Amino acid sequence: MPLKKLPLSFYRRDDVVQIARELIGMILVTRWDGMTTSGRIVETEAYAGVTDKASHSYGGRRTGRTEIMYADGGYSYVYLCYGIHHLFNVVTHRRNTPHAILLRSLEPLAGIPEMLVRTGKKKLDHTLTRGPGNMAKALGIVKDQTGILLNGKQMFLADDGFRYKKSEIIASPRIGVDYAGEDALLPYRFYVKGNPYVSGKV
Repeated sequence: MPLKKLPLSFYRRDDVVQIARELIGMILVTRWDGMTTSGRIVETEAYAGVTDKASHSYGGRRTGRTEIMYADGGYSYVYLCYGIHHLFNVVTHRRNTPHAILLRSLEPLAGIPEMLVRTGKKKLDHTLTRGPGNMAKALGIVKDQTGILLNGKQMFLADDGFRYKKSEIIASPRIGVDYAGEDALLPYRFYVKGNPYVSGKV
């Protein structure tokens, strides 16, 4: 089945946790400077806006960095973590409800030679796109690409008809959000059981 871009209506639904689960198995595509890279999403994390202590928008926080989270669903939100790693998120829900989904890992499909150049790796191994920082670097994603509508030509998410079995998709607490108290225990992370590209605890 050819790639079919996800419609904006996919992102503009209320349930960020459901969307995070449904993104497992979809394909992220980037096209920069004539180079196309893509991979199948194998790990996501949902962040449920103003009520979620792990979210950048918890309590209604609005800054120059997080303002894009308050847009209609379907935009990219890329931020720099620890001054080193760019992390790519998908904004969901509708205007003024700042839900977002962090894409943590994917299984590379197209443009692997270009991914190796971007990451400085000599050969393909599972670390190429394992974890959100490695994933973004391999696909050439940086924070200047915040605010891109994800149904265009440069960066989009797509469906090729592939589906993992329900039993293959595992829910767990998110990674690295211990500061969020009880919200750190929410089962808002989804990953493909046994996939070697998945980061963190499996």
